[in-house]
Amino acid sequence: MSKKLSLLLLLTMAASFLTALETGGASWYGGKFQGRLTANGEIFDTNKFTAAHKTLPFNTIVEVTNLDNSKTVLVRINDRGPFVKGRIIDLSRAAAEKIGLVGRGVGHVQLKVISNEELEEKSDRSGLSGLQPPLTEIIFQIASFSVLDNAEALVKELTENGLQAEIEKTPGNYYRVVLKNIKKEDVNPTKDTLKKIGYSNILIRGL
Repeated sequence: MSKKLSLLLLLTMAASFLTALETGGASWYGGKFQGRLTANGEIFDTNKFTAAHKTLPFNTIVEVTNLDNSKTVLVRINDRGPFVKGRIIDLSRAAAEKIGLVGRGVGHVQLKVISNEELEEKSDRSGLSGLQPPLTEIIFQIASFSVLDNAEALVKELTENGLQAEIEKTPGNYYRVVLKNIKKEDVNPTKDTLKKIGYSNILIRGL
């Protein structure tokens, strides 16, 4: 792989992981949406701690902080939205209530993607039954690209290193490079392999 392409891959990967810390508007939804299907096929329950985000992978756990009062809540991404300029997340009513957004409708928040290790360390575990991913499949998301050629180049590199990579196309026309069907006993060895070839900042879905 040329140095120019390698640099492009690294820059695109860095951009994709900026969503790990994001600031913007938050809204909430419930009412007529109760009982409807979410974008990942679940039944929406506004009493659980879930949320909609435009690009984060389903089952990502996110810490949402209301910047007006410093209250926080953990939510699991299971839907897509909000599709309103300036808003970055749409919370269930339960999540919005916990950080004081229901009365106002819209608030200014900060989002942080929570790793599995951080989730285990959280002392306030209320509502975690509504956070746990319903899927048992473990998926490694290596990077996300807006250009298909870049995703295909990364797949080729990973394949050359003995990893079976695939491309997921999102509704927003992004291309995620993923490793699917990872067994629990293979999680750490796979992370080590990725780290050796320069990919340490990965997103693990399904644990």
